[in-house]
Amino acid sequence: MNKLETLEHYFGHSAFRPLQEEVVDAILNREDVLMILPTGGGKSLCYQLPTLLMEGITVVVSPLLALMHDQVTALKANGIPAAMLSSMQDLEQSQKIEGELRAGKIKLLYVAPERLTNAYFLTMLHQLPINFFVIDEAHCVSEWGHEFRENYRRLSLLKEQFATTPITAFTATATNAVEQDIATNLGLQNPKRVRGSLFRDNLTIHAKHRIKDGRAQLMEFLKMHQGESGIIYTLSRKNTEAVAHFLQEKGIEAKAYHAGLPTQEKNKTYADFVADKVQVVVATIAFGMGIDKSNIRFVVHMTMPKTLENFYQEIGRAGRDGLEAETLLLFSAQDIVQQKMFIEDLPETPYKEHAFNKLDSMVRFANSENCRHQSVAAYFDDRIKACETLCDNCTAPESEKVDITTASRMLLSTILRTDQKFGLHYVIDVLKGSKEQRLLQNGHDTLSVYGIGTEYSKNQWLTIGDKLLELGAVEIGEFKVYRLTTFGVEVIKGAHEILLKKERLEVQKAVAKKKVSYFDDYDVEMYDRLRDLRTQIASAKGIPPYIVFSDKTLKDLSSKVPQDKEEMLAVHGIGEVKFERYGEAFLALLIDG
Repeated sequence: MNKLETLEHYFGHSAFRPLQEEVVDAILNREDVLMILPTGGGKSLCYQLPTLLMEGITVVVSPLLALMHDQVTALKANGIPAAMLSSMQDLEQSQKIEGELRAGKIKLLYVAPERLTNAYFLTMLHQLPINFFVIDEAHCVSEWGHEFRENYRRLSLLKEQFATTPITAFTATATNAVEQDIATNLGLQNPKRVRGSLFRDNLTIHAKHRIKDGRAQLMEFLKMHQGESGIIYTLSRKNTEAVAHFLQEKGIEAKAYHAGLPTQEKNKTYADFVADKVQVVVATIAFGMGIDKSNIRFVVHMTMPKTLENFYQEIGRAGRDGLEAETLLLFSAQDIVQQKMFIEDLPETPYKEHAFNKLDSMVRFANSENCRHQSVAAYFDDRIKACETLCDNCTAPESEKVDITTASRMLLSTILRTDQKFGLHYVIDVLKGSKEQRLLQNGHDTLSVYGIGTEYSKNQWLTIGDKLLELGAVEIGEFKVYRLTTFGVEVIKGAHEILLKKERLEVQKAVAKKKVSYFDDYDVEMYDRLRDLRTQIASAKGIPPYIVFSDKTLKDLSSKVPQDKEEMLAVHGIGEVKFERYGEAFLALLIDG
């Protein structure tokens, strides 16, 4: 078979996506390759297809066991012989896979980077016909990346040990500096460099200032995603469990996931989510890198991530099937303070300064009034046009600004008159004339600023405090005590005008967004019946539903309603192997109507 026939037969696609064929051809020409392509762009196919047209075995280096397991399961479902070697396997299982490798029965072997430093494993590789190496999640190689791993740095040994074997490296995100670091460290020889556009035309990005704990905003958002799969990221392990419990009480199937949970519990949560048995996973960043679940419809951040790399990778887990997906970032000035405290704990190295710079970029993005997609792309040295319809800034009406200079001076004066020894909530209590016992005992009811701030609600005062923190008029010290900066003193003296978007002073309710289907005329009832059948088949075979057919394939089926094998093979994502395994059952349902 040629490459197009292979694409159709094994993967069910009649044509390549942008940039895929270029990389496939480079690999077939035995060139080193460095590809940077957003999540959902089809990086995996770029190396999975050419090995089927070449002699020998492809070794794929991947950072997570769950990711390797999903990839191997999906490949086997497509009739492609693949395996993984990991610490989870016993000696008998490992020996069986080694035997299959030596017998030429495996085309793709997935391993963790640690295994490549194992002398026994390297010796075995030298005895096998390796056609090329794949470094997945290659940003982990770079110390300037956001997920640097020491074992990835050691992959430079591949060119030392296998000088004539091509290396292909793939990642979803990399600045120009990180890209160069990857190429240098891996010793790539005049690599074919392919960089896709960062623009995801099926992904809508929202960022809002968090009101209180953000839970009311979260529930408004989830109303638009009932019954859909999603991930909610929080900063701490404690918060993952608290938010998951909150959602459970609201009748939403949700589970917490963080590094402190027992391995068995984490594995079950992951498996249930992939199998659509759990709707929402509330997680720390320990969850999701490389997750191969195509029908995640939304990603929410309850707090600000530490870098734009983290943010973009995490929202990239939504909409991998190409259908509409939505993301929401909730943030506050407190998040900035917390992230800075984490960085302060790092040793004094160039990396520490680098971490502060990355956080500053994330803060500017969150507060920006420019196109969200354009801002992300610019950070990664990509230039794109404004999205116009796929982010909150592009769809927002012309924003009215409110002058909060007087209110800002009130708040700053109250901080000063309470000797800069209290947190923001206490300062606001003074402004609003609270009868709270501690305030009265401190004699702060006698201050000239006591009770002068009744025109604003407590939430509005908190928003004003957030704005002053963002502007650098105040800083937070130990025990969350608010202190004035030089700039804050200048504001009190009337040297600066402080403006705020009007909507930030109003409690906003999310506006229900009209759902737009990928296929305008698909039969919703038939789609639901096809989903039920997919669930039954997946459950019987012990595999995730999306490995049977993706949501996109089911919508295409319910739109086209094929009546025979030939018509079914024309549907997105259905090749000969998939039809052989699952086609008849779905065809019977479609014919019966």
